[in-house]
Formats: sequence, structure tokens, C-alpha cells
Amino acid sequence: MKKNTDDNTQGLVKIRLDKWLWAARFYRTRTLAKQAIESGRVHYGGSRVKTSKEISVGDELTIRQGSATAMTEKTVIVEALSAQRGNAAAAEVLYSETKESETRRAYYAEQRKLANLARPDNKPNKKERRDLQRFKNKQD
Repeated sequence: MKKNTDDNTQGLVKIRLDKWLWAARFYRTRTLAKQAIESGRVHYGGSRVKTSKEISVGDELTIRQGSATAMTEKTVIVEALSAQRGNAAAAEVLYSETKESETRRAYYAEQRKLANLARPDNKPNKKERRDLQRFKNKQD
């Protein structure tokens, strides 16, 4: 018999951080959540934590995700606890992102977008490369 997620959340007062990150869909597997915590990408109260840290409703977490070039940092507040991974709609109920975090992420996304606009649409062909090389040699 399958348990309802509401039954799973009642009675939970605290839950392991890696399990909650997995249930809230920040990481695809608990192993990835554990690795992120151990590498210092997840902070609780402004400091690094261990995988076994138990969190409760109302706690504030800072989570860094992505590659080094497109790193995003979210500050979330735990709204509910769940030990079972559900769909995306169920995961959204588990946390809320702070307004400062949303504006910061939007700002950095805009900066990355503007940085990509400076790149040319295509590579220079042979003649254009030679012209660029001549131009650079004349500058020196």
C-alpha cells in the first residue's frame, strides 16, 4: 500500500539535510546531495554543515548549484519536511526562496546573458582571420 505524502510529513519534526535536499529536488540523488554538502555548497546559518545535520521547519539554507561559470546561489527557508521524493509541485511546497535571493539570481542571469551578447555569431573565415592578424600586427 502506497503512503500519502501528507502521512509522511506529519510527525516529522526533524529530518536529515541530505534527505530533505533530495526530496525538495535540489539534487537528483541523495549521493549528489551528500557530495554537495561535503564540498561546502550547502550552508546552514552561514556556515558549512555535515550531511547528517537535522533540519526543521523555519531553518534557512544557502545552496549553490551549477558549474563554476554559471553558479547560482539560492537562499531558501524550509517550509515543510518530507522524507519521500514527490513530483515538482510537491517539492515546491517544501521551501520558499527569499526575495533577496530571487533578485540576486535574476541580476546574475542578466549579467551572463549580456556577456554572451559580446560574442560574435560565427567564427571568422580564412580571409577575416588574416585581416585580423594583419590588424593586430600593425598595432604592435
